[in-house]
Amino acid sequence: MSKLKLTKIRLRNGVWEGRIYGADLNGMPPPVGVRYLDEPLEDVQLTENLEDSCWDLTIPVPKRALADGVHTILVFDENDGEKLGDFCLIAGEALSDDLRAEVDLLRAELDMLKRAFRRHCLETM
Repeated sequence: MSKLKLTKIRLRNGVWEGRIYGADLNGMPPPVGVRYLDEPLEDVQLTENLEDSCWDLTIPVPKRALADGVHTILVFDENDGEKLGDFCLIAGEALSDDLRAEVDLLRAELDMLKRAFRRHCLETM
């Protein structure tokens, strides 16, 4: 179980912002990964915040996620693969009680579990 905790701050101007608590403040960023469509996102930044005893996380929303449908971005602890949080973007026609976001989130989490299971199988052989 990860000791890291993610708190959302805001989504503004195409950048999602959050804070990571529970990590050491020693200049070495915590092992946090961000994935969209089961691929790691680039340009993710972790900045040490000594004033609030946390790490500031900024995730630029990729342009390819700005399209019709539901798009989920996952944030996870790279050490154990545990999901720390996520956020969804919905564009185009969206119903008020839309389950597409939940299905997309389940699909993204299933992809993460498959990767962890495959890694476990390779390590135990």
